[in-house]
Amino acid sequence: MSRHREVDLREVRTIGIQERASKVGVAQFGRPERWPGARGWLEQLPDLLAARDLKQLVADLRAARDAQRPCVWMLGGHVMKCGVSPYLVDLMRQGFVTHLASNGSLTIHDVEVSLFGRTSEDVADTLERGVFGMVRETAAFMFAAFEAGRTQNEGMGECLGRALIEAGAPHREVSLLGQAYGQGIPFTVHVSLGGDILHQHPGADGATLGELSLRDFRILAATLQDLSKGVVVNLGSAVVMPEVFLKALTVARNLGGSIGDFTTANLDMIQHYRPTENVLRRPTQSSGRAFAVTGHHEILVPLLHAFLVAD
Repeated sequence: MSRHREVDLREVRTIGIQERASKVGVAQFGRPERWPGARGWLEQLPDLLAARDLKQLVADLRAARDAQRPCVWMLGGHVMKCGVSPYLVDLMRQGFVTHLASNGSLTIHDVEVSLFGRTSEDVADTLERGVFGMVRETAAFMFAAFEAGRTQNEGMGECLGRALIEAGAPHREVSLLGQAYGQGIPFTVHVSLGGDILHQHPGADGATLGELSLRDFRILAATLQDLSKGVVVNLGSAVVMPEVFLKALTVARNLGGSIGDFTTANLDMIQHYRPTENVLRRPTQSSGRAFAVTGHHEILVPLLHAFLVAD
């Protein structure tokens, strides 16, 4: 016999199932029916966890669009490399995107796709040979656009979009920069000096880069002044855009008073620290709501597009 004391389980109190609150019920389960169309399929998803969040995000984007509130999409560079820009272009046309914001790398991929129909080099190979990021045509086009933008007091995204349209870029129909410019939608670019391949070219000018990107920061802060009842979606930016968003929101609140009751979402393959804190938790801690949906952009973006534009 053990030397240690035991509890007597015959003395525990039990309760009936009706006395206990349950977080999951059969009414919330998914329904594996035949394809009913995008909206019907979304409704058939389980009303639980990430599926519930996705449903609510779709509803909030629809509500913001219908109420003509801001729908801000912040993008990481990888987004342009996985073939989803046509979906985002269409969401612009449908009113679900009212402001695009990105780091510098996305603009480089956008320009190369728009002008040459291809992008994304083999870094291991070009780094070994000392030519990583050294394509002259990309840098020359972007530097010329920056100089023109500086003359016209434009932001970095605006001058790049205008340059692509004026150059008749062969693939401008899938260009986020070009299509945003054509539709009059702000596209702000927030560079990290030394972080983009442009900065290693002899034509790089820090004063120009800083002036244009700082102007874009002010444009983003102006958009965020009207964010109440709007939506901010962070799509694939792990560091730069979450940090920029936090500062721009601070400026907007500092200048415009109370800004709340908005939705934020982070859609990415991994839920990183800064998007979790700076996009989801901190900005909505006193009002609004936040959703994290984990998955590959090349799957999530087409799905989200289908749900939003479905009749």
